[in-house]
Amino acid sequence: MINLNKLQQDILNNKIAKGFNTDDVNLEFGLIYGELAEAFEAYRKKLPNLGEELADVVIYLLGLAAILNINLEKEIVAKIEKNKHRRYKKINGVNIKTK
Repeated sequence: MINLNKLQQDILNNKIAKGFNTDDVNLEFGLIYGELAEAFEAYRKKLPNLGEELADVVIYLLGLAAILNINLEKEIVAKIEKNKHRRYKKINGVNIKTK
């Protein structure tokens, strides 16, 4: 199994070693948005690099979590558990959270 905490630290260490941003959180959110747009474009155009573009999104997201000192692995596990217990009702063809 992948250790997200280790990946977060590896990504942060690489950003530091290469001189990339590690303190402008607004910039990091913008970069994540840009990477997600590139992934969408690869999907839309059926390009062979879709997997690589999705990996970029995750790398930037893990890097941001490291910058913010957020244990993303813990947060993901907790959120998955929370989602298991949510209830939804379909209204006009759209799932609406009821609990």
